Amino acid sequence: MSDKKWRGNIRRVVPYVPGEQPKVEGQLIKLNTNENPYPPSPLARRAAEQMDMENYRLYPDPAATKLVKALAAEYGVSDKQVFVGVGSDDVIAMSFLTFFNSDKPVLFPDVSYSFYDVWADLFKIPYERPMLDGSFNIKPEDYMRTNGGIVFPNPNAPTGVYLELDNVRKILDANRDVIVIVDEAYIDFGGKSALTLLDEYDNLLVVRTYSKSRSMAGLRIGYAIGGEELIKALNDVKYSYNSYTMNMAAIELGAAVLADKDYFNETVAKIVNTRENAKVRLRELGFTFPDSKTNFIFARPSKITAKELFEELKKRNIYVRYFTGDRVKDHLRITIGTDEEMERFYEAVREIQGA
Repeated sequence: MSDKKWRGNIRRVVPYVPGEQPKVEGQLIKLNTNENPYPPSPLARRAAEQMDMENYRLYPDPAATKLVKALAAEYGVSDKQVFVGVGSDDVIAMSFLTFFNSDKPVLFPDVSYSFYDVWADLFKIPYERPMLDGSFNIKPEDYMRTNGGIVFPNPNAPTGVYLELDNVRKILDANRDVIVIVDEAYIDFGGKSALTLLDEYDNLLVVRTYSKSRSMAGLRIGYAIGGEELIKALNDVKYSYNSYTMNMAAIELGAAVLADKDYFNETVAKIVNTRENAKVRLRELGFTFPDSKTNFIFARPSKITAKELFEELKKRNIYVRYFTGDRVKDHLRITIGTDEEMERFYEAVREIQGA
């Protein structure tokens, strides 16, 4: 019988655990993966209806030219400054592979997007995780040490805390010899974008997604904007790995929705208004939390443990996100839903807490 020596050649990693996508009967309140509670722009439906199904026999445009040009026009940059991928996860993973190739540790916060350490382990990149302060703020001084690159979300996830641009600038000023990636998945819900700093820092890469503010998580569209040299390097790695990352529907619909600025502004404003109301309502229910500039709130209950509340809500088909790490196990990440969904959530919490 074989002793299966081939097992010694398998790459062993601890995988990322994505947010639950429940398949349940009855009405579901899904507040666990930071999806947008509103549908995409009507222009997305129109673009889908106009697509010729016969074209699906062909490969898509490997350069995703239509989408790249639309994004470049949206942000006032050159086509050569835009890279697109299968969601911001794919874009950042490609960025790890492209830019973090020294023997020095990459730096990212200890409480942050949990994919970062997974990618670092997968690609065998050394890393260190400077601790956030007691209020979950990034401390710029912790990023002023020898490193092989820096990546952080702004606003941060799962905390929702925004780092002011003056502090982003401090990090960039201290790290002109490495690539600094600012992950802006949630920036449309609050704060100023680091895109305004691109002309000053040729080592800055800003990554964004269609999954949150543009209501298109199901199509998996992410993009990076940076200097032409950085974007060329990303494309070189992409073409060495998978030439056809973007399917036809993603290219067509992704380009189309950028024209509907009124709808975009309207839905973002709805979510922000609901979020600000949620801060008041959650405080009334005994929760504490850092100030959120995202489409979620990282809240700590006071009358029941986070895990107990998570389980009780789940029994009622209300899904929020619970994390097990030492610094986050007392919190729940609560995605902002519609006003009606949030009312059902508050009602359930009151019932569970006996308040």
